Amino acid sequence: MRSDMIKKGLERVPHRSLLYAMGMTDEEMKRPLIGVMSSFNEGIPGHIHLRNVADAVKSGIRMAGGTPMEFNTIGICDGIAMNHEGMKYSLPSRELIADSVELVARVYHFDALVLIASCDKIIPGMLMAAARLNIPAIFVSGGAMLPGRYRGRWIDVKDVFEAVGKYRAEEIDEKELKAIEIQACPGCGSCAGMFTANTMNALSEALGISLPYNGTTPAVYAHRIRIAKETGRMAVKIAEARLKTRDVLTREAFEDAISVDMALGGSTNTVLHLTAIAREAGVKIDLSIFDDISERVPTLCKLSPAGEHHVVDLYEAGGILAVMKELSRKGLIHKERMTVSLKTLGELLSKAEVMRRDVIRSVENPYSPRGSLMILHGSLAPDGSVIKVSAVRNGIMHFEGEAKVFDSEEEATKAIMRGNIEKGDVIVIRYEGPKGGPGMREMLTPTSLISGMGMDKDVALVTDGRFSGATRGITVGHVSPEAADGGPIALVKDGDKIVIDLKNRRIDILVPMDKLERRRREWRGKRRETAGYLKRYASMVHSSSEGAIL
Repeated sequence: MRSDMIKKGLERVPHRSLLYAMGMTDEEMKRPLIGVMSSFNEGIPGHIHLRNVADAVKSGIRMAGGTPMEFNTIGICDGIAMNHEGMKYSLPSRELIADSVELVARVYHFDALVLIASCDKIIPGMLMAAARLNIPAIFVSGGAMLPGRYRGRWIDVKDVFEAVGKYRAEEIDEKELKAIEIQACPGCGSCAGMFTANTMNALSEALGISLPYNGTTPAVYAHRIRIAKETGRMAVKIAEARLKTRDVLTREAFEDAISVDMALGGSTNTVLHLTAIAREAGVKIDLSIFDDISERVPTLCKLSPAGEHHVVDLYEAGGILAVMKELSRKGLIHKERMTVSLKTLGELLSKAEVMRRDVIRSVENPYSPRGSLMILHGSLAPDGSVIKVSAVRNGIMHFEGEAKVFDSEEEATKAIMRGNIEKGDVIVIRYEGPKGGPGMREMLTPTSLISGMGMDKDVALVTDGRFSGATRGITVGHVSPEAADGGPIALVKDGDKIVIDLKNRRIDILVPMDKLERRRREWRGKRRETAGYLKRYASMVHSSSEGAIL
C-alpha cells in the first residue's frame, strides 16, 4: 500500500507514535489510509453542510475496511464575492486549492483520496490536484440547492440579481425586492440552476470521477448521504484496484464531458476549468475542441438561467447518465471507458433512463441542433472568446452596435445604474482578464442589471473578464488576448462599431487596421496596484484561452 511509506518498518516508529497520538489503533493502521479532503466552511451555502457529507464518506470508508483521515481546504462563495474586490480572488483561489490538496496528499501517501466540495472554483481545484497526483481518487459533491418559491413560481439566485435591475427600472417595489431576496435561496447547496457549480458537479459525473447521480442529487435529499457513503466505500475499492486518476481522466472522458456540457447549456467557466484539469491530466485540449463538439452535439436541456427548469428537475429526469444515454443514441459518447464505479460507462448507461421528456429532450427533437457554447474569433478576439448561445434570446444571430468602453466592472455598473446605457450599445469592460484584473472577475451584476431592466436583447456586453453561470443575454467573455496583454480590446474607443456574428462565429471591431495600428503605437497599458497573492498570481497567470493556468 502507498501508505506504508508513513506507517511500516523500523524507520517509521516515530511516525506510528504520532499516529497513535491521534487515537489510531493497530487495526486502523493496517488498513488502507484514505484521505478525505473537504472544503467545509461557514461562508458558502454549498459548503455549510459538508461536515455531514464528510461523516457519511468516512462511514463508507470504514464499512469497506479503510481508515479515513480528514483534512480541509479553503473555499470562496462567488455569489458573495460578486461585484467587489473579493471577486478578484475567486479564480486565483482555484490554484491554491489544487496546491493545498497536492501538498497534503504527497506528505501522507494516501492509498486513495476522496474530494468533497460543491462550488465554482473548489471543484475544479480539487480535480486539478487529483489529476496532478495521479493516485486513486474520487469526488463527491454536497449537492444542489433547491429553488425557492415566490408567488407560484420557482426562483433562484439569478432572480435576486435581476430583481435589482427590475427595482432600478421601477418594475417592482422595495417590499417585493425584499421578498425575492428572502425566498430565492431556501437552504444549503450549490445555487439551484445550471450555473458554474452545478455544471462542474455534472461534469465530474460525466468525466467518470464521481458516482452516478452525484451531479444532480439535491443537497437536502437523503440520497445525497447514501451517495457519500457509497463514495467512501468505493474509495477503498479503487485503492485496492489501483485505479489511478489518469486511468479515468482520459481524452475520451474530456470529450464526453464537453458533450454533456453542450447538451446541458452549462456555464462558460467550464472552458477555463476543463482546459486546466486536462492539462494536469496530460491531455491536450484547446478552444477548438469546444467548438468542434458544440457543432455536432444538440442542446437537450434548458435549465436556469436559460430556461425554467432547475437541477432538481434534471435529477427527476434521470440525471447526467440519462443525458449521456440520449447522446449515445447519436454516437456522441465513448462507452468503453472506465469510471470510479469500477464499471465502464456503457455498463452504467445500460441502466439509465430518461424519466421526464420535458426536461431532457430527445436527440431528434432538441432545443437546438448545436451545443450551448460557441467560440468566437475575429479582429476583437484573435485568440478566441466565449458566448453561451443557449442563454441568448431566440432568433438573435447578429448584433451590431456602438461601443461604450469601461476599464473596470465598477465603472460599467455605475453607468448602467444611472441609465447611461441605451438600446444598441455594446458595453465593453476591459482590464478584467486573468492578468489585468487581476483574477478575471465574473460580471453577473452588470449582466443581471441589463436583464432585469429588460434590455438583454437590445444591449450586448463584451469583456476580457468572465461571466457567472447565471448570466444570460448577448454576453461575450474570455476575450483573448486580454487588454493587459495589449489585445485589440485595449484599443477600443467609445463609438467604435462592434459586430457579434453568431452565424459565422465572429466578433469584430469595425475600425480600419491603419487606425488600430496608430492606436497601438499610442497605447501605454494599465496596471492595477496589487500586493500579496494577487501580485504573484498576475505575474504568473496565462491567458484565459489556455485555462488561466499558472
